Amino acid sequence: MKLKSALKYILNAISYGILFAVAFLLLVPSSNTNSLLQQLFNQKQQTPAPLSYAKAVSLASPAVVNIYSDEIQSNPGYGKKARKSIRLGSGVVMDSNGYILTNLHVIQNADLIRVLLQSGQIFPAQLIGFDQVTDLAVLKVNASNLPVIPQKAEQQSLAGDIVLAIGNPLNLGQTVTQGIISATGRNGLSNTSYLDFLQMDAAINEGNSGGALVNSNGVLVGINSRKFTQSNPQLNIQGIFFAIPYQLADKVMREIIANGQVVRGWLGISADRYLSDVKGFIVQAVNPNSPAFTANIQAGDVIYQIGDVPIESITQALDIVAETKPNTALLFKLYRQGKSLETTVVIKEFKN
Repeated sequence: MKLKSALKYILNAISYGILFAVAFLLLVPSSNTNSLLQQLFNQKQQTPAPLSYAKAVSLASPAVVNIYSDEIQSNPGYGKKARKSIRLGSGVVMDSNGYILTNLHVIQNADLIRVLLQSGQIFPAQLIGFDQVTDLAVLKVNASNLPVIPQKAEQQSLAGDIVLAIGNPLNLGQTVTQGIISATGRNGLSNTSYLDFLQMDAAINEGNSGGALVNSNGVLVGINSRKFTQSNPQLNIQGIFFAIPYQLADKVMREIIANGQVVRGWLGISADRYLSDVKGFIVQAVNPNSPAFTANIQAGDVIYQIGDVPIESITQALDIVAETKPNTALLFKLYRQGKSLETTVVIKEFKN
């Protein structure tokens, strides 16, 4: 009897529910009824919005400028006029008061530098200073309230990050190319060890140099610098391009603005490799008459501490030296033939 009563109760509840639903649909206006029915019974999958980097480009692109460098070349022929050559490049507005960062090779030997903003305004630019080691130069235009590239002091790039290169290739006008960070810390590409490149596959052509490399949020991660070149013209090399990391570019710019140049410390050694077991790097060679030579650092020594800082990589060690003011004494701790030694090195100024 209890089971029969329970079944009767459930059937009555279902019947009342159906009657209530029918009454509700009859009383609700037809437009709302159709809408509810469509939502309840005929839901269709919505098409997702297309993946786009338009927001990132809209944030960064106003701060990327075209740079035209005019060089007057004398003509040795009698009675012939001097010729003017124009070099193309790009730049990045780093400060609203007119400071612009670009590559040195874009404006090198220029007699006149002109900056074209995306708004169409043209300004003559003054060269504030440059740094040959990093191939960076700082320009200044007499303007204010300029659009500034988004920046983050703690920005760190990783292999696999999506990046966008913004510049003026071949004077076609502002152009965006897309790729990923292929690798970080690609040093040894210049004639010193102070420069670590970002390697990426976003295309860079003539006119892109000095432009912005931004991430998918439009934040600056580097200054586009160069493409990979090889002495063998038969090699068809594609997808290997380089940019100067933002942190390094910003540091160099601030030193140039403050001092007109970048002053680096110099030790006078070349490094072989880092040994993870002893947490130090092997000295490969010592330059004669260098600070390291004077302090009796020898080839084969393993340097594991500079000052109070344990060495975690060769790049870190070179950065410590480079950022030390000349004539500063630093304590070096090293291993030589299994014995721990200490020596004081007076850092000198690095000369190009």
